[in-house]
Amino acid sequence: MSGEFLTTWREAAQTTLGLFWMAFWAFGLGYLISSMIQVFVTRERMKKSMGEAGAKSVGLGSLFGFISSSCSFAALATTRSLFAKGAGIIPSLAFLLASTNLVIELGIVIAVFLGWQFVVGEYLGGVLLILLMWLVVRLTRPKKLIEKAREHAREQEAEEESEDIPDWKKLIRSREGWRKVANRYVMEWGMVWKDVTVGFTVAGIIAAFVPKAFFQALFIGSGAENPAFWEVLAQSLIGPVAAFFTFIGSMGNIPLAAVLFSNGVSFAGVMAFIFSDLVVLPVLRIQAKYYGWRMAGYILAVFLFILVSAAVIMHYGFAAFGMLPDSSSAQSVTDREFFKVDYTLFFNLAFAAVSAAFLIWKWRTAGFMARDGDMWSERILRWLAFLAFAWLAGGLLIPLIGGA
Repeated sequence: MSGEFLTTWREAAQTTLGLFWMAFWAFGLGYLISSMIQVFVTRERMKKSMGEAGAKSVGLGSLFGFISSSCSFAALATTRSLFAKGAGIIPSLAFLLASTNLVIELGIVIAVFLGWQFVVGEYLGGVLLILLMWLVVRLTRPKKLIEKAREHAREQEAEEESEDIPDWKKLIRSREGWRKVANRYVMEWGMVWKDVTVGFTVAGIIAAFVPKAFFQALFIGSGAENPAFWEVLAQSLIGPVAAFFTFIGSMGNIPLAAVLFSNGVSFAGVMAFIFSDLVVLPVLRIQAKYYGWRMAGYILAVFLFILVSAAVIMHYGFAAFGMLPDSSSAQSVTDREFFKVDYTLFFNLAFAAVSAAFLIWKWRTAGFMARDGDMWSERILRWLAFLAFAWLAGGLLIPLIGGA
């Protein structure tokens, strides 16, 4: 291997670790808040509050999604449960969209990597996605397909005993309540560590190895100061197409979105890429398992239409108010100084201590259980994560073996 390749390999590995270093405290804070809410606001409470389509039901579905987990696979399972228990398709999909676009931890990570305009775009866009979905489903809703999908979902939904709704005021003051928070916190990390590992590794590789010319060729009009409408639309379409073939969830996609933005991809293209965590291949397969392939295809078509529409609408809305971020001034990911004594260091130390304490607590009280099951996408992700670890170790060892 040439010295130039080894040098770039080392740069890619260091960039991956630097990106994760920047984001670790944000993950920890977000999952702590998410775990507290999931323990003190139960799924049973949500089931009793959601009904058929209507402003109240859609609002409640969005609210419950906002306070729920950002992990796409967990959100899919909860959505199926709500739908199978009688919630309308529109409130159920509102919950799914909110739980992957309006959650706190995602906004924190976006703020770390992309800036306030993208945070506003994430939350404003999440609301816009729900409103557009409501409109599209009301106009196109195939009643027979929905009822057939509900029957399919009920067959897939395991029979559960009715869960008592605890008094959250007592639970939050009890040791048992915080034990459950610790368990949930560790489970949240358990659900996303593969996505995060692969996502950050891919972001480091792309940032170091892929030239800017590639992004300008793939994302038509990227780098242009004032791209034409058709170029903005094309980038909004390319974003989800590129994301469709990945196995990376929303949290793992953020550092890659930062790479796209630093290489000149428009606000619309980056937002469409971020919104695309529910149109990736593993999600489509799970939707088909839950509802059947026809319903899964319908949901995919609706989501693709609304995410592209929302990205374009927000792009020109932000432009009208002079709020578009300037990609030409974005700092290259590989040029950032990651490791220094600042707030990131102290926040990371604090959440490392919290994570270690929660991990030990869960191990002592509940042990650990494998969560991958027989899902082919999870098995592939696990092996990709192991390959990512090997890649990172090799890149970091290059200076020690005198390769560069």
